[in-house]
Amino acid sequence: MANVKTPPMKRSSAAFLQTVIVFIGIGALALLLWEPHIEGRNVHATLFQIYFKDPFLAYAYIASIPFFVALYQAVKVLGYAGHNRVFSPSAVKALGTIKSCAIAIIGFVALGEVFIMLGDSDDRAGGVFMGILITFGSIVIATAAAMFERILHNAVDMKSENDLTV
Repeated sequence: MANVKTPPMKRSSAAFLQTVIVFIGIGALALLLWEPHIEGRNVHATLFQIYFKDPFLAYAYIASIPFFVALYQAVKVLGYAGHNRVFSPSAVKALGTIKSCAIAIIGFVALGEVFIMLGDSDDRAGGVFMGILITFGSIVIATAAAMFERILHNAVDMKSENDLTV
């Protein structure tokens, strides 16, 4: 079977989406670093007070790791699509990692909600609402990734069966 080149539009679309994901990551990182400085209780605090006296902030930074891992895996999947290798075991593995990261985010948010409810907070409603939004988005991502992972896994299996019979 001849090796078919990917049309330029498909590659440029994948590159555009990869760029969008990189900008989302940069924006999220900037927000993570900038927001603690403008938060009401930290307005006049020193850097030491902001970063070393707030365990919830440290928890938020640790909980953001799966988000950035999932973004990296999404960039990889789009790279596979741009090079016409979306039906590969590597793409299936990347989608599985995205699904696992979304589930980890749900777990981190659930623990964060417990932390908010048990803590001394004057605005629990805002934190709980943000947690619900993040959880809903993560459920959508985990479900979509699981569905695409299953579809690609079946396609890879069929492709490998066809390669064995040829």
